[in-house]
Amino acid sequence: MINIKLLRENPEIIREALKKRGYETDVVDELLELDRKRREIIKEEDSLRKIRNEKSKEVSRIKKSGGDATSIIEEVRGIGDKIKLLSEERKKVEDIFNRKLLEIPNIPHESVPVGKDETENVVSRHWGEIREFDFTPKPHWDLGEILGILDFERAGKISGSRFVIYRNEGAMLERALINFFLDIHTKEHGYEEIYPPYLVREESMYASGHLPKFREEMYFASEDKLFLIPTAEVVLANLHRDEILPEKELTKKYVAYTSCFRREAGSYGKDVRGMIRVHQFNKVELFKYTKPEDSYEELESMLKDAERILQMLDIPYRIVELCTGDLGFAATKTYDIEAWAPGLNRWLEVSSVSNTEDFQARRANARFRRKNGKVEFMHTLNGSGLATPRVFIAILENYQQEDGSVVIPEVLRPYMGGLKIIEPK
Repeated sequence: MINIKLLRENPEIIREALKKRGYETDVVDELLELDRKRREIIKEEDSLRKIRNEKSKEVSRIKKSGGDATSIIEEVRGIGDKIKLLSEERKKVEDIFNRKLLEIPNIPHESVPVGKDETENVVSRHWGEIREFDFTPKPHWDLGEILGILDFERAGKISGSRFVIYRNEGAMLERALINFFLDIHTKEHGYEEIYPPYLVREESMYASGHLPKFREEMYFASEDKLFLIPTAEVVLANLHRDEILPEKELTKKYVAYTSCFRREAGSYGKDVRGMIRVHQFNKVELFKYTKPEDSYEELESMLKDAERILQMLDIPYRIVELCTGDLGFAATKTYDIEAWAPGLNRWLEVSSVSNTEDFQARRANARFRRKNGKVEFMHTLNGSGLATPRVFIAILENYQQEDGSVVIPEVLRPYMGGLKIIEPK
């Protein structure tokens, strides 16, 4: 949520940010008018309360002297009725104001490239050598069938499209990836591991910035009024909701493995084959709570932590800086990590690493107290470390052999009982 003080004092900053993101700017004027109206009502309420208090004292004096205060009591009652009506009107104005405020995205950092959409993102660097095959590399769905480790047909029979069943060594590889990711981030990178609930309340989705904008993407259990999480970021962004942490505890670093659930409502006909875009997938999420002055240094550190996984797996990747038109709703700056998938002949996003500054913290009321006693909102950062489906794809397609077998990356072999290669069935 943007700072209301900024809206009042520098609305042009917000207008310019919305333009860069490709949003309409009319909402800024609407918010300013609602804010003006709300403050007028509050002023009138305060004035009437002052008059009522004075009249009530007058009633008390008259009664003490034995006089008749009936007319003034009626006047006080009438003032109370006016205050009640004004209070109801103020609440309506505040509800509209808060709803519109929640629909405004975060302000991009000055370093973010300006662009209209993903076509204007900036590739900043590459890592690793792209393998030259002396045969035509197969896509992961063909390899999964040859090896007997991916079952799309039965997943479709049971659950519908955009689901997959991992079998045999495929299930082992998926589990190995999760454990490998967690071990590296906890033992080498110093993150505290969290295993969170998969169902959350609506207010948690608002706090993380996933509501109201992305409601159609969420799975909702209406009877219990709970949402299935689209990412562990939701839970981690709420971990210190309505808390004030001491400055000495920052930076806090969390890592969480969860399944993630997304309806993919806006992706009809896109990436329908294989498991590039599925409704349920596993992801290891990184999350930080930092002091404002540390957040961009911590962003670069988080990016390195996510990159380290791909480097250890020896999978070629590139770093992409998202432009303003492709930036996530809550983010001020985002790096995407894209792994090379030779069977698909394309780059696949395996991680997004973002700084949201105090945007989520304002929604969650997550603050910290400096040594001098001043209380401020924390900055929050999030990133995939990593999402498993596309890393799984990258391993199959980069490590495939001509006969359809797939070599297991060396760092994963201890997690797979020493298995070195998955052979065709």
